[in-house]
Amino acid sequence: MGPFVCENRIWDRDETMSREDLRGVQLNRLRETVARTANVPFYKQAYSKCGLSPDSIKALDDIRRLPFTTKEDLRQHYPLGFVTVPRADIARIHGSSGTTGKPTFVAYNKQDLLTWSGLCARFLVAGGLRSEHLVHIAFGYGLFTGGFGLHYGVERVGAGIVPAAGGNTPRQIMLITDLGAQVLVCTPSYALHIAEVSRQQGIDPKALPLKFGHFGGEPWTEEMRTEMEREFSMLAFNNYGLSEVMGPGVSGDCAARTGMHIQEDHFIVECLNPKTLEPVKAGEAGELVFTTLTKQAMPVIRYRTRDIACLDPSPCPCGRTSVRMSRVVGRTDDMLIIRGVNVFPSQIEEALLRVEGTAPHYVIEVDRPGALDDVVVRVEMRRQDFSDKMAQMQALHDRIDREIHAITGIRVKVELVDPQTLERSMGKAVRVIDHRKEQGKL
Repeated sequence: MGPFVCENRIWDRDETMSREDLRGVQLNRLRETVARTANVPFYKQAYSKCGLSPDSIKALDDIRRLPFTTKEDLRQHYPLGFVTVPRADIARIHGSSGTTGKPTFVAYNKQDLLTWSGLCARFLVAGGLRSEHLVHIAFGYGLFTGGFGLHYGVERVGAGIVPAAGGNTPRQIMLITDLGAQVLVCTPSYALHIAEVSRQQGIDPKALPLKFGHFGGEPWTEEMRTEMEREFSMLAFNNYGLSEVMGPGVSGDCAARTGMHIQEDHFIVECLNPKTLEPVKAGEAGELVFTTLTKQAMPVIRYRTRDIACLDPSPCPCGRTSVRMSRVVGRTDDMLIIRGVNVFPSQIEEALLRVEGTAPHYVIEVDRPGALDDVVVRVEMRRQDFSDKMAQMQALHDRIDREIHAITGIRVKVELVDPQTLERSMGKAVRVIDHRKEQGKL
């Protein structure tokens, strides 16, 4: 049975407003946001230094006069130095999913939560969700924004929810099977782990009742989408967000799946050269920078995401008028520089998934034992392709080596490992181990 068809539906009329009307909405909301942030110590100082005020914002291009905001700025004003409302008005606090140090907290008032659920409803409906569906959410429900963001978006649409959270994969499969969930929400790497465990239990993932999947929380490739759709016989949709800006709901795929529509009536997006901070041409990769337009409790101005992607302003057949963003191809702070070449983990993943016989589980290990960088890519074989014949394994090894070189331009050491030997993650997959950082060689 092939993948299901996604009917084109639009959640609200604002998604199809003319570009001229959209620019007017953005300008008015940008002035309101500058006024709202004027008493935040960080912005107050920055505006004073530049001689800026809400009245000085005459056109959208004036956004380039506004200061940038970074994750480090938020950390320096820990815990809630960017909040613009009284503590009594804070309805919820989330935090970044950073792996070291204190989290970066973000605050929401009641209107923010309503806005957020509506933004998630937009991309969920665009990706096939209907009120009659049952949605299995295997995201964590802690400070991470993914679980709660998608949960309330699904509720806004009117669909049912199984809030399974993360972990205990056999139980997840039992719940999906017994309750008949048609929609899966989790990280893409965990979805593939569900398929893997399902097969171990003697259940063909295609036999699960899933029709649609909404995946985010980590970068993933088009090749991984193809893999998931083949595994589950469902349609897989990408969505994007980050806690500092709002959480999931910043952008998401439509039925056409030709890029993720950015919710431009709620966010101004810039795509900049990360070194010069000048705009790149349409279609060129650059760092995404977001300004919130409707967030009340903790708006951010020109937040540097470190995410590298392209913008596509061309019309979309779905009827939405917003600009679309490509998949995130990497981050300025997790980009690997290998012997002078810029390499993103997503490029390695793309190469691996082009090779028949490899599983979508891999680890990139980087070291510098002497003057040159060494890169080892450990990749699992699929159980059905495992062989004790040396010639077959060498042929698989060589195909992987050629694909990685063709895409990245560098040579790496490829190690084929047995099925089920690389560590699995219930959340964001750890793909890179860079020993050069530990050794102070970067």
